[in-house]
Amino acid sequence: MPQSFATTSAFEILGPIMVGPSSSHTAGALRCAQVAASLVEGTIRRVTFTLWNSFAHTHSGHGTDRALVAGVMGLATDDERIKDAFDLARDRGLDVHFTIAGDDVSLHPNTVDIELEDSRGRITSVRGESLGGGKVRISRINGVAVSVTGTYDTLFVAHRDAPGALAALTATLSAEQVNIAFCRTYRTEPGGAAYTVFEMDEPPGAGTLDAIRNLELVETATLIEIPGGASSAPGITCEELFDDGEELLRVCRDLRMNIGAVMAVREATLIGEERAVASMRRVLAVMQDETTAPIASPQRSLGGLIGGEARLVAQGNRIAPTLMGTVQTDAVARAMAVLERSASMGVIVAAPTAGSAGVVPGCVLAVGHAIGADDETMMDALFCAAAIGLNLTTSASVSGAEGGCQAEVGSASAMAAAALVQLLGGTPEQALNASSLALGNLLGLVCDPVGGLVEVPCQNRNAIGVANAFSAAQLSLAGVNSLVPFDEMAHVMLEVGHALPVSLRETARGGIAQAPSACAACGSCRG
Repeated sequence: MPQSFATTSAFEILGPIMVGPSSSHTAGALRCAQVAASLVEGTIRRVTFTLWNSFAHTHSGHGTDRALVAGVMGLATDDERIKDAFDLARDRGLDVHFTIAGDDVSLHPNTVDIELEDSRGRITSVRGESLGGGKVRISRINGVAVSVTGTYDTLFVAHRDAPGALAALTATLSAEQVNIAFCRTYRTEPGGAAYTVFEMDEPPGAGTLDAIRNLELVETATLIEIPGGASSAPGITCEELFDDGEELLRVCRDLRMNIGAVMAVREATLIGEERAVASMRRVLAVMQDETTAPIASPQRSLGGLIGGEARLVAQGNRIAPTLMGTVQTDAVARAMAVLERSASMGVIVAAPTAGSAGVVPGCVLAVGHAIGADDETMMDALFCAAAIGLNLTTSASVSGAEGGCQAEVGSASAMAAAALVQLLGGTPEQALNASSLALGNLLGLVCDPVGGLVEVPCQNRNAIGVANAFSAAQLSLAGVNSLVPFDEMAHVMLEVGHALPVSLRETARGGIAQAPSACAACGSCRG
């Protein structure tokens, strides 16, 4: 079982709680910069960001540039000052530069190189990759190829290449009772600079880090912490709970629990029951606000392409009973409201991404209110959605840059479909079947944000994600089964996503983004 599955929290699926508009291009970018800045011991005076692939094409519309600067300054993903990052940097005397590198198919679609210079003139370089849903990977530090995702606690040591250097490092860790999972050493030349990366099963104590730094050949030693990583969690094994949809159903049968309850037990094992409940209460509270406030007080988006649509749908009482019905109308309005909040750089819950953040809360809150569900019942449904999202995050993809909009709105719709089935008293088998139906219905959906903004067609696709979730839940509860089971459908979605051309994977170079009217509208985009 992949270690990332064993340690990924439900609140990295229903989360992070963040400022929009994009979990991968805003929150993920910010986290890459946070990690890079943590490797610098002195005050950062100058930083240069080199943007690749999707980052290069859509950084302005997604707020990637602001998020990167905010991350270097230590702002959190839900800090509303992110939109003012350039002004904050100027006030702090931080010299910021951007280089647009373009496309390189050998790199992840969301890649940034970060070069930082401190007050003493020392240079630190970091390559970060945003994997979707706010999760990140550090793939290079000072020219050293690494793969740091937060799965393991990681120690980065810069030292001179000399006989006994590596032995001294490992001996020190051994003396401190630190178990090394992986170790890699890179050197620039014999006798020159060397770098060693240790991935460990547990974080070293402060005394261990000081002992490493005091070694004669060591220049610097830094513990790399990935925001949102779960390396300090004990981890969940296959025997204890589940690692795919089939295992999830087995555990539900063995424990006689629904999917949400199983996921809640899993989360309590990871972070403790009290913290798990408190975290889900906060998710629910943010979702309640993000789905209603924009309807009461609409705001135009940063790009100026959306704003007020959620209120129009919510006020369409005359046509609601004939077309969607009052509950689905409420769900669609709520979903569209979240995208308006996100596109104006307001605080939302990525579920599982910012671009698809409206589907799950729209469905769960609308149906929950319609049937009179209390907060605990709706939280349980959200845990159910998180279980589906966990499977899709680790076995497929929730990144539009990697798999198209099917990976974002499609995944969110599958999560919502399962949650709806659970809310309405369906079995775990019916919930997972609804997820498979929902994935199949949106298979091949492309990601083509107009102007690189998470506005059009993203908002309307969240509405379609809601309708799809309602339809899939209804079909499953009526006894209509998907020919392809959930685990296979997740694999199918991943394969389809890889088959999509780059132009249809969040680059704004294909699909609706290249329609003449869309291009004309972008001429006046404020983003």
